[in-house]
Amino acid sequence: MINIVLFGPPGAGKGTQAKMLSEKYGFNHISTGDVIRGEIQRGTNRGLQVKEIMERGELAPDELVLGIIEEYIKSHSDCAGNIFDGFPRTSNQAKEFDVILERNRQTIDVMLALEVPDEELVKRLKLRAEVSGRPDDADENVINNRIEVYKKQTAVVADYYEAQSKYIPVKGTGTIEEVFASLCKAIDGVIARKA
Repeated sequence: MINIVLFGPPGAGKGTQAKMLSEKYGFNHISTGDVIRGEIQRGTNRGLQVKEIMERGELAPDELVLGIIEEYIKSHSDCAGNIFDGFPRTSNQAKEFDVILERNRQTIDVMLALEVPDEELVKRLKLRAEVSGRPDDADENVINNRIEVYKKQTAVVADYYEAQSKYIPVKGTGTIEEVFASLCKAIDGVIARKA
């Protein structure tokens, strides 16, 4: 089994690339937002707790999110691999995530970090707002704030994986196919190492 953290700022193309990679390699694409929404829809105990917190406009605490992720990992232990899209978001989550994976006899094999200049991110997010009607992507001030929050809070997670020699930067500009080819080359390298 291969476990990949797909990393990058808002607008880097994580969702698009994760979908293509999961189709090519047969990996599960795990978007924590989707997993959490699934728990809420099923009305699980954790899902109801998260719903209550989110309705107050707060972020779900790490232990709750990590508990949901651990349940997901346990119920999908027989797959070819997992692509974690947008998770972990903090170094504390990354450390706790390692503990969870170890408990389930797994590990993160690689963090693939999509690198995209800020001005390109702004352009992409504004385009996404037009195409998908996401209001949070339309306001340039909101976009810039999201990028700054990412840099302050989330980018440090890259340092955590770099310290474990699991960090691979990938150029996130160019065509979708070019970025995909670069990601595949990195994944093929990991698969070859594990073989």
